[in-house]
Amino acid sequence: MTSAPYGRLLTAMATAFHSDGAVDLDGTARIAAHLVEQGNDGVVVSGTTGESPTTTVEEDAEILRAVKDAVGDRATVVAGVGTNATAHSVELARQAEKVGVDAMLLVTPYYNKPGPAGMLHHFTEVAGAADLPVMLYDVPGRTGQAIPAPVYEQLAADDRFTSVKHATGDPTATVPLTQLGYAVYSGDDALVLGYLAHGAVGLVSVVGHAAAGPLSRLIGQFESGDHAAALATYTSLVPAFGAVMGVTHYGATTAKAALQLLGVLDNRNVRGPLVPLDDAEVDALRAGLAASGLL
Repeated sequence: MTSAPYGRLLTAMATAFHSDGAVDLDGTARIAAHLVEQGNDGVVVSGTTGESPTTTVEEDAEILRAVKDAVGDRATVVAGVGTNATAHSVELARQAEKVGVDAMLLVTPYYNKPGPAGMLHHFTEVAGAADLPVMLYDVPGRTGQAIPAPVYEQLAADDRFTSVKHATGDPTATVPLTQLGYAVYSGDDALVLGYLAHGAVGLVSVVGHAAAGPLSRLIGQFESGDHAAALATYTSLVPAFGAVMGVTHYGATTAKAALQLLGVLDNRNVRGPLVPLDDAEVDALRAGLAASGLL
């Protein structure tokens, strides 16, 4: 396995909210501390699971500072700065640099679906706004389109673009991306073994809210060449993968409910348009986590 610039296991962390919808900074700090204490090498803040489309620029700064204070130098902090407006992302990038994070996560602009030239413009403008390395985030299921190969090829010549969180469902894409010089992270928990087998350096997880220890162990087992042990660990986590990522509103809603079940949070509040898991969905989540030995 090649070098992992931000660690092998990172979790795209949830953002805690009070019952009135305000950001719960103390709860968010508890999440960050929990993730590091359970074995994450880093955290990704204000990404999809952090409900970033619903938070303001000012809230994003407060969230970043709370996480940075909670984590200290124990783990890397990657700030999500991706939006569908370049000026907005530039503002978030400058803010993230002031807070002192380690890198930026930059997703493909969603909804307005720019062409390759528009993507290049967006990515390079945001990268140029702050002296921070960039992890690209390719998730066509949410953005409507994948990053095309020519865009990857042109950005590879710019050493600010260090890595890719790849969530297209195609682990084989790791091979050409690695050949271009990117460090590739699986963006899909259930496909982590496939990504590692094709040369990925690690995982940006959601299930890591509840399973950081086993996921870290799995990556270590694979890295050491004990693929049978890695497969056994993976197999033990399959119920958790299905429970966290297999319901209609997976991600933030299941992460919050898992954190509540683990006692990290005392609620599972989310912001609209998301709604919290209902009791039946929490029961299903509990059963999947228990089947993987996580509760």
